Amino acid sequence: MRPLFEDLLTEEQQALAETVRCFVKDELKPYLASSPDDEFPRLLFARLCAMGLGGIPFPAEYGGGGADYATYALVLEELAVAGGALAGTLSVHGLPQLILNRFGTEEQKRRYLPRLAGGELLGAFALTEPETGSDAAAIATRAAADPDGFLISGSKAWITHSTVADLFVVFARTGEKEISAFLVEKTASGLTPLPPERKMGLRRSPTGGLSLDGVRVPKGALVGRPGDGLGIALTALDSGRITIGALAVGLCRGALEAALGYVRTRKAFGRPLEKNDVVRARLAEMAARTEAAAALVREAARLRDSGRPFSAAAAAAKLVATDTALFVTAEAVQLCGATGVSGEFPAIHFFNDAKIAQIVEGANDVQRMVLARALLS
Repeated sequence: MRPLFEDLLTEEQQALAETVRCFVKDELKPYLASSPDDEFPRLLFARLCAMGLGGIPFPAEYGGGGADYATYALVLEELAVAGGALAGTLSVHGLPQLILNRFGTEEQKRRYLPRLAGGELLGAFALTEPETGSDAAAIATRAAADPDGFLISGSKAWITHSTVADLFVVFARTGEKEISAFLVEKTASGLTPLPPERKMGLRRSPTGGLSLDGVRVPKGALVGRPGDGLGIALTALDSGRITIGALAVGLCRGALEAALGYVRTRKAFGRPLEKNDVVRARLAEMAARTEAAAALVREAARLRDSGRPFSAAAAAAKLVATDTALFVTAEAVQLCGATGVSGEFPAIHFFNDAKIAQIVEGANDVQRMVLARALLS
């Protein structure tokens, strides 16, 4: 289903949204219906990149689309109408591009960005560790300097694309109070992806640990200056919260679409479900909350595009959109009754993806902390 307020989009955005809708209808949904639910959609990701969507908000001189972040969020929303996995892949893939564009050297940009935007390389963001989730400043992985570069040792956990990524941005401690960021290619000796986790949702997006056992990287693998790593990570996460908010809005729309399709074809107590006042009220509430979340995500993206501070807005967008997604998808499951909990029907998959969206890119309690800090500062 289309957003209720689509007329607020520019003509270019409406045309792009229609292109993505056609891709979802003609290619993504048939693939999802005919392939194992834990199969990573590499070919569809490559297809997105061939359509020019592999680096939407990044400069054209490095292979990107040169669009704004609001347009990027719109594409992610449209993809997530079919489920969160491919939208999540594009979102996470954007983090290394964002980091390189903002903090990379010219050599790093020219070496990696066109290949990331074109889909030759799949990117990943390796921050979380087994003992440190939301507390990014407490990571224990270390990078020891030597004459030729750095030796990185430690463990990462819950890394999206852990088994399929070609390029990782790895965060490691380079001093007692110093964290730095490094580019690590999948072929680096000592880098070992661990078996992926069995998640409740986003199962097509492999998520797992990384073992780094004396991984040697050259001096040119350092992104920014030594000690810039925590700031780089937090900068990327601010933008990532907008993209996860957009993904959550797409899940809302997909779940609402599934619920509408169900109630239009069913009867209860001799009446069509769509004529039941309680059902109609619940559908209206789902739609209203979805559009409110979408508006907040768009405003956060516009703030970012305008160059103004957007951290608090991104936190609010991620918090509200993902909480809304859990509400809307749960309502869809409930409205569809026993069918709603069937793995053959999409409602439960939207619900499972929505729960994970509340946790990734900073759990929602972290977003509340960010907002409270902004309010009280």
